[in-house]
Amino acid sequence: MLADERILIVQDDRATSQMMSQFLIEAGYAVTIATNARDMDRELKLRRTDLLLLNVVLPGEGGESICRRLRQENGPHSDTAIIMVSANGEEIDRVVGLELGADDYLTQPFSLRELLARIRAVVRRCGLASPPPKPLGEVVSFMNWRMLPLQRQVTSAEGAQVTLTSAEFDLLKVFCMHPGQILTRDMILDLTQGRIAGPLERSVDILVSRLRYKLEDQPEDPQLIKTVHGKGYMFTGRTE
Repeated sequence: MLADERILIVQDDRATSQMMSQFLIEAGYAVTIATNARDMDRELKLRRTDLLLLNVVLPGEGGESICRRLRQENGPHSDTAIIMVSANGEEIDRVVGLELGADDYLTQPFSLRELLARIRAVVRRCGLASPPPKPLGEVVSFMNWRMLPLQRQVTSAEGAQVTLTSAEFDLLKVFCMHPGQILTRDMILDLTQGRIAGPLERSVDILVSRLRYKLEDQPEDPQLIKTVHGKGYMFTGRTE
């Protein structure tokens, strides 16, 4: 997905859609909600959508029909990732949904953590996440620092070595491989294959804060790792 990842929840149960929306927004996604096929079509015309959370049972046109229609149309949303959501978990229902073109099929009830894991898996399979990395040389220079990727060391211009934890180094390496690009917390977790944090994206914020205090001259006014409000982080150090 792009940096401002967009998910459209198509669900007529407002309590359920609001719960999922709040959770996914906190996870770093941009989320909109539609309660039926008509509202969904309007949203798809208004803005880019990267993934649909599509309920099978809807008023009017149902989820299976919507999935079939989107996959048959040769339009801008024919390749939008689709996760179908249903209270019916029979094998035949899952098979039908997948054969219609859904990328995954999620049976209710499910936990929000499982929902997030399914989204991440679909993102990886569809190749929607992670901008192409910049190859790193034996030495990577940025601001007043030099990173040796193979030795997993970071030194100052004067030669003093700064001590980084394994998770901090992995995060810095990700930033150096994607200079000038906005990385959401979810993208960072995906690029590090989950090595830098536990299940909570808040762990990314903590590691960013630690890096700033070790590498920035003024960590309270960061110039190397900038916060892009509502989206994520951007590494602005020029890498060579």
